[in-house]
Amino acid sequence: MTSQTAIPCLFMRGGTSKGPFFNEADLPADIPTRDRVLLAAMGSPDKRQIDGLGGAHPLTSKVGIVRKSTTPGVDLDFLFAQLQPDKDTVDTTPNCGNMLAAVVPFALETGMLQAQGAGPEGCSTFRVLTLNTDMQCDVTVQTPGGQVRYDGDARIDGAPGSAAPITINFLDTAGSVCSGLLPTGKVLDRVRIAPDDKLGGFESFEIDVTCIDNGMPLVMMRASDMGRTGYETVAQMNEDTELKVRLEALRLATGRLMGLGDVTKKTYPKMTLIAAPRDGGSIATRSFIPHVCHDAIGVLAAVTVGTACVLDGSVCDGVAVMHPGATKKVSVEHPTGEFSVALETDPANPQSVTKAALLRTARLIMRGEVMVPRSVWTRN
Repeated sequence: MTSQTAIPCLFMRGGTSKGPFFNEADLPADIPTRDRVLLAAMGSPDKRQIDGLGGAHPLTSKVGIVRKSTTPGVDLDFLFAQLQPDKDTVDTTPNCGNMLAAVVPFALETGMLQAQGAGPEGCSTFRVLTLNTDMQCDVTVQTPGGQVRYDGDARIDGAPGSAAPITINFLDTAGSVCSGLLPTGKVLDRVRIAPDDKLGGFESFEIDVTCIDNGMPLVMMRASDMGRTGYETVAQMNEDTELKVRLEALRLATGRLMGLGDVTKKTYPKMTLIAAPRDGGSIATRSFIPHVCHDAIGVLAAVTVGTACVLDGSVCDGVAVMHPGATKKVSVEHPTGEFSVALETDPANPQSVTKAALLRTARLIMRGEVMVPRSVWTRN
């Protein structure tokens, strides 16, 4: 008898993230055992994740769990799990718009769904409910001949080459984790941060922030208010210990202001520094997730940044370059390119975002079984 348990999975790239996707029925039903299985599968906690599928980075320490939905009008339920290379945590609180791009391809590949459009130019649209935040979206993939198409001309910054486009239309993202779009009740907050020797010590400072959640809880601030340009490289940001200490102190304080309680062990809110665009976009960003500077920016973080750009009085006022109209394309610049989000606003209330749409790509990388020790889980 083998000393390991085999669990079917597909290893997939979704947007600029990747990880194993599981049919919920193939995992343990009780959450503590399930989480131990996911940690073993990914090789956490270990900074190199040498004994698992993880890629030694938060963007490659992600898991997707999918099932057929019983919710009327919904095709699939998706549970996203964020693991960390060197921690034994499995966080199913936040969403991940990148991994979301691979949910429908996974369901089609595994026979959970059947393609709707099987002609030469066929497309299939399915509704997905993200269980993390009870948010629904419509996902459209190309399915010529009834099969998922992965090759194509669509390009997204942060992923090499090109692929078939996957369109995601978010139906309701405001207050995904927090109580509402503006969890503090204000579009702009002035926060004073006192020295904290536990974090490494720093001088007190005051700063204007916008605390916002339109798919992902973010704390946004002008990079110049932190003494930075907002154009630093990812390596420079990650080596900037003084900045990271101050950001963490600010994150802990604003987490409480946002009604999230003690966020010390939580992966949100994300911290986002902004600056004026310099490559033809709408705004430049440096996003921390929450302690490592993102090589790009998360899907739902980009949606939330775009939303802040259309709110009068936010930290984006006077920084973002926006054009008039009910439908606004916000090009969010990040360290490896840009991320475009199409936002529709309510003509009667221009500060109310009614729809968010974006383009992603995905690819099936490997299919098979991941092995975990039987000491972690023995399938009945």
